[in-house]
This record gives sequence, structure tokens and C-alpha cells, in this order.
Amino acid sequence: MAATPAHLKPGIGLRPGGERPDLEAAVETLYTALFEAIAATSRSGVAVVADLGIHDGYSRPLGIWEAMRTRFAGLPLLTVGVVCPLPTIMARRNADPQGGFYAAGDTVPPPVARWQEAVHAGHAYDLMLDTSTLTPDASAACIQAALAAQ
Repeated sequence: MAATPAHLKPGIGLRPGGERPDLEAAVETLYTALFEAIAATSRSGVAVVADLGIHDGYSRPLGIWEAMRTRFAGLPLLTVGVVCPLPTIMARRNADPQGGFYAAGDTVPPPVARWQEAVHAGHAYDLMLDTSTLTPDASAACIQAALAAQ
């Protein structure tokens, strides 16, 4: 967040909800640049791991998922969906709200609910992980096994 230029703040342009259509052109540009950098790195023979929450929950569809698939065509790609039930997410947020960085409380904040729906809408992942039942080590083992099977 500290690296976000002032004209793109508060930086919620990546959050589902279409709250800032004025930032959406920048979202497209930034994802394009990110995908190009990842693809170039992969083409050079370096393995890349990217932790991204990709959705189309903007004021209009931006086609980010399709843009990712297009730019990575012909490159090794494993898409992993990470799911966790909202009650577990809220229990974790309430246990450690990160000094107020995470919204906590008795109800699910609307941005959290929108995120949970938007990042999985219409995506066919190669692998699904439920982090309410899997430990980080078990999740990593599942990813490693899926990569070995490619």
C-alpha cells in the first residue's frame, strides 16, 4: 500500500464492488504489466509463484482471468483456488485484526463477503484448497504434488 501512488489511493480499485470505476483502467494496466512480467520471467526459465486474487467484480467486467490465461498460454501454469468458510475467516480476523487493518466483529463486512464470492465466480481452478481444514504445510504439499503431476 505504501508504494501506491496518491492518485490511485485508497487502493480499493482491486477490491470487488465497483466502488471506484475511476481506478479500473489502472487496474487493467497494472494486471497487464504484472502478467507480462511473470510471463517474461517464466519464459526465461525461472519458476514463478504468484499469490493473486483475480476477480471481475468491478463496475464492468475487465476480463482479468481471461487476460491472465491468454498471457500465460504455452507456459506452465497451475491455478489454485483457496477457499475458507466465512465463519472461519471471521474467527481468524477477530482473533487478530492486525491493529485494525482487518475489519472484525460479529458480522461479515460487505467487502469480505464480496471478495469471497467474486474471486471464485466463473473460475475453473486446477486445484482447490480449503484452508479451514488444511494446514499451510499440507496446502504446500498439495500444490507440490499437483506440480509434480503436470
